[in-house]
Amino acid sequence: MALDKVQLKEDFKALFTDMRTREENADDEFAERFANLMDAYIKTAKINYTSGLITPQGTVTGTFVGNLS
Repeated sequence: MALDKVQLKEDFKALFTDMRTREENADDEFAERFANLMDAYIKTAKINYTSGLITPQGTVTGTFVGNLS
């Protein structure tokens, strides 16, 4: 899956809207939720590998199959 900037923007807006309703400082909660949004967003990246490795059968290309961690 490709990175979804539109969804990231909507997730940020929802986070900011929710945090503005707080009557007390919630910096730790905000930081945790912000980090979780970024972590989830980055882990949706799709990596297309196009060159660099060569095997006896030829150049390795394709789509990365796995997870970012």
